[in-house]
Order: sequence, then C-alpha cells, then structure tokens
Amino acid sequence: MPAVSVAPTRSNLIRIKKDLQFAREGYEILDRKREALTNELVRVAKEADTLQKEVWGLLQTAYDAMEEARLVMGSDHVEWAALAVNKTVDVHLRLRGIMGVAIPQIEARGEPPKLLYSPGDTAAVLDEATAAFRAVLLRAPQLAMLTSAVWRLANELKKTQRRVNALQHIFIPNYEATVQFIVSSLEEREREEIFRLKWLKTKMSKQAAESRDSQSVAAEEELVVASPQRNGRERNVAPAL
Repeated sequence: MPAVSVAPTRSNLIRIKKDLQFAREGYEILDRKREALTNELVRVAKEADTLQKEVWGLLQTAYDAMEEARLVMGSDHVEWAALAVNKTVDVHLRLRGIMGVAIPQIEARGEPPKLLYSPGDTAAVLDEATAAFRAVLLRAPQLAMLTSAVWRLANELKKTQRRVNALQHIFIPNYEATVQFIVSSLEEREREEIFRLKWLKTKMSKQAAESRDSQSVAAEEELVVASPQRNGRERNVAPAL
C-alpha cells in the first residue's frame, strides 16, 4: 500500500516525483544548515563557558573581598561608599543573522569609574572588591550576548534537527514508497493491457479464420448444389441437338 494515498496515475507519479525531489533538496539544505549551526554553537558555547568561568571567579573574589570589607569597615560604611557610584555602562543592542537565527550583538559604551569614594576612609579590601565588581560589569554584556546566542542557536538547531529527521525518516521514505507503488501499478496495468490486446488479437484472428472456413464451406455447398442442375441442363440440351 502507498504511504501517500493517491490514485496510481501518471499525473500523480509526476507530481509525487517532483515532491520527492523537493524533499531531497530540502533535506540537503537543512543538513548543511544543521552542520553550520552545530559548528557555530560549539564555538560560541566554548567561548561562553570560558567567559562564564572567568566572571564566576571574579564574582567569588568580589564577594569575598566585600565580606571582608564589611567585617573591617562595618556594613554602614560600605553602603555609604557604594552610594558614591552613580555611573554605569551604556549598552546598545543590535541583531545579526546566522543561518536565519537572530543573534544579539551587545555593544558596551563607556565604563564604570575606577574610584569615586575617598580612599582615606575605606580599607584596601573594599578597593579589591570594587575592582572585581568593575571587571564583572565590563564582561557582563559580552557574557549576556554569548549566553543568549547559545540558547537561540540551540533552539534553532533542535528545530532543524526535527525537520531533518522528519524528512529523512518520514517524508522521503513515504514519497519513495508511493512512487514505487505507482510505478508497479502502472507496469501491472500495462502488462494487463498488453495481455488483453494479445488476447483480443488472437480472438479476432480466430474469428477471421472461422469466417473464412465457413465461407469456404458455403462455397463448396453451393458448388455441390449447383452441379446436378448444370448436369441436368446439359442432358436436356444434348437430345435437342
């Protein structure tokens, strides 16, 4: 039975073959897309993992230094020093396409100030925490961009993989089975037509032969019937002479 329910006609065969060719071309395109997405995902994920480990290390250093500063200076003094920081990084977002996937491009403009509070009233560990948080803030836009790119590429790769699997294991085999069914049906129909024509030709030849035989028999019968009459006329003519 065909995988696609169609009548076994030549027009359907042509249409299914076109659909099969289209499915194969789509599979090749999606397979190349899957390969490109995989390579890009591996590259971006590796870069994101390296940067994330670096940011986590900086955060660990910053929080350890901040905790030590709280112990040395007191929480109120640390919070007072933090109020002096009133500037941050200006972030601009734009998108670029990779194999049909919109990847965010984050551009950080400017940088947080190095030191806004008076160093005379603070401890050195607070400066260490400030430097670590500043380094995290400078790397945060790049990390956000890479993380978002990884998620988007992974989602697109998952969808592409599903489409490739559907074409490879469902649509293309179904179309191939349908083409084979239609071709077999047409060949069988052609063999039946050839057999029917041969049978019809044999029957007509037999009828023609029987007709010729019957005509020959009729002609012989006419000769047999006509022969006594002709002999009788000949005998009648002879005495008259």
